[in-house]
Amino acid sequence: MKNNKAIIKIGRKKIGRSQPVFVVAEMSGNHNHSFARAEEIVKAAARAGADAIKLQTYTPDTITLNCDNKWFRVKSRNKRWRGKTLYQLYKEAYTPWDWQPKLKKIAESLGLVFFSTPFDETAVDFLEKIKTPAYKIASFEIGDLELLQRVGKTRKPVIISRGMADEKEIELALKTLKKAGAGNIALLHCVSSYPARPEDMNLTTIPWLAGRFKTIIGLSDHTLSVEIPVAAAALGARIIEKHLTLRRQDGGPDADFSLESEEFGRMVKGIRETERALGTPRKKSVSAEKYDQKSRRSLFAVKDIERGEKFTRDNVRSLRPGYGLPPAELHRVLNSHAARFIRRGTPLAEKHLIGG
Repeated sequence: MKNNKAIIKIGRKKIGRSQPVFVVAEMSGNHNHSFARAEEIVKAAARAGADAIKLQTYTPDTITLNCDNKWFRVKSRNKRWRGKTLYQLYKEAYTPWDWQPKLKKIAESLGLVFFSTPFDETAVDFLEKIKTPAYKIASFEIGDLELLQRVGKTRKPVIISRGMADEKEIELALKTLKKAGAGNIALLHCVSSYPARPEDMNLTTIPWLAGRFKTIIGLSDHTLSVEIPVAAAALGARIIEKHLTLRRQDGGPDADFSLESEEFGRMVKGIRETERALGTPRKKSVSAEKYDQKSRRSLFAVKDIERGEKFTRDNVRSLRPGYGLPPAELHRVLNSHAARFIRRGTPLAEKHLIGG
């Protein structure tokens, strides 16, 4: 497996440790079966500063069985989902396949990367036809090795959510993708709860995943928090995936864990500010501090000092401002003599010293 210095290229975007965080707006079922609304979500993602828009590619029949026995009833904390059958839920949430090439064209015209999450091999075949540049593997599909093999055979980059998968399951998924021929792989920390609670996020998992799997790490976030993705970026997440809707009050299967466009924009702004603040390891003062350097202490003549006179604690002191020799030079100065007449209030410089 490639190390965590690798670069993933998706379309014109680069993802890596030295690259800007790749922000993905997840549409999912927030279109509420209106193409006009789906188009507006794509535009809202671009306005909010997202790098990509992601869909999900499945139909109710490719992902589950139309059956209403107890095995197919949804058990969830999400009130919008509870009591429905899986078939009913996915029928409500799926994105019509004939929309997807149209939305791809709109997204790319706005400078967004367009890609999708396939849930079976027919979805991969479809996405290959419309030439998506990368694939996402959902957290619940991380153990579907046949799907991973089919995605890997495309030889395209893959972003995979770990969800409830343990260390061995993650390792097997990554090996399966690589063996099948996948391009570079990014791994997203994810809590598979909809919505997720902040106290369950355990964001310190992000640097652990980076160290353990030596690949690019990100976060797929299902909380309603703007701050959690920002914190994840500070911890090293190079990809942030977040659901986007126009208005939560409009409802829909994913409304309860989706940000509105204004919130999404604030999240992106916070991530970008965090990137700038993180910068690189600091070894010298930054340019913004040069104006304040003179507020530091330095060595001054506090009495008139004659040429040849010895410097003493009576005629030299460490004072603000910082135009003279630094205070650390005091011992050397006190072992020197004045090379010339020095007027009281003059900052000491090398030219004033003899010996020392």
